[in-house]
Amino acid sequence: MSRPRRRGGDRPRPARGTPPEADRGAVLYGRNAVHEALRARRRRVHRIWATEAAAREPWLAEAGVPVAVTGADEVERRAGSDGHQGVAAEAEPYPYADATALLRRPAPLIVALDEVQDPQNLGAICRTAETVGADGVVIPERRAAQVTAAVCKASAGAVEHLPVARVRNLADFLTEAKAVGVWCFGAAADGAVPYLDPDFRDGVVLVLGAEGRGLRPRVAATCDALIALPMRGQVGSLNVSAAAAALLYGILHRRERA
Repeated sequence: MSRPRRRGGDRPRPARGTPPEADRGAVLYGRNAVHEALRARRRRVHRIWATEAAAREPWLAEAGVPVAVTGADEVERRAGSDGHQGVAAEAEPYPYADATALLRRPAPLIVALDEVQDPQNLGAICRTAETVGADGVVIPERRAAQVTAAVCKASAGAVEHLPVARVRNLADFLTEAKAVGVWCFGAAADGAVPYLDPDFRDGVVLVLGAEGRGLRPRVAATCDALIALPMRGQVGSLNVSAAAAALLYGILHRRERA
């Protein structure tokens, strides 16, 4: 393929009497989410609540954090969700990364999400991005899912290792990426370019759109090219997290072969 010419889930269910997450500080729940926060050490975990069964986990004993052994009802109250798997923790707020710093990495692979609002999808995309060795995920500050406790759990704790950055305007971020030589490829059902055609060896931003709506017109227009996965069945689209997984592993495969 010749390159285009450059121009210039697990939803939280609030327990009875539990305040909203924003009002009670940063809370994590689920064994993987809490475990990876302790492993990554990007933010301090202040204390942990665990059921008697969960408290037997060796990593909890080695955490160096106060662990209160309590009943499942209390863990659910602290977590604000019944998906806690016996563990909840109070931690510092999520440490968002600097989007511009991600672009300065050598040949970065970055995932940019255009108003993806489902926490389950954001978590799943972050999990895949971390496993393929992506340099980070970029999300808008508004009208998009943020890194909440539900996202941490859906990512199996991957967000504790993967840099996630927020930007005010996604199209402006893509323009900035192009200005420093990073190529921007938007995923689209009717994309003109098969997804394995581009040369992904240089810096890449993979842009994925919101559930159902896809990329907004200005975001799509800012991309260097739109790429599409082959659709052989009767259903004409994939869930955004499934599309992200297929595209990211395709990019990883192309990079490793090169």
